[in-house]
Amino acid sequence: MKQVIAIPTSSNSLCQHFGHCEKFALFETENKKITGEKYLSPPPHEPGVLPAWLAQQGATHIIAGGMGQHAISLFFQQSIQVIIGAEIKPARILAKEFLENKLTTGVNACDH
Repeated sequence: MKQVIAIPTSSNSLCQHFGHCEKFALFETENKKITGEKYLSPPPHEPGVLPAWLAQQGATHIIAGGMGQHAISLFFQQSIQVIIGAEIKPARILAKEFLENKLTTGVNACDH
């Protein structure tokens, strides 16, 4: 099954504040293997912009450190599965851990 995993990054590692990240890492996957990888600069952060933009990029999942409830619902409206509580690690490692069902998540790091 094809999937596109989006991960907000700063210096190629997970950025805890997805709305203020430098770039989004987008990993195209098929049959639990990474088949493509690109880093895109996001549009300016405003409520509701990133879920729609990531949907346009083909994202099916987003891995984040934290996210507010409103943002989570906006991603669900775009049919993007939200995984929160991820540790700060290089984006490619997080994507591989997700594909191998080894991704460790904790509490939602968002406090608003």
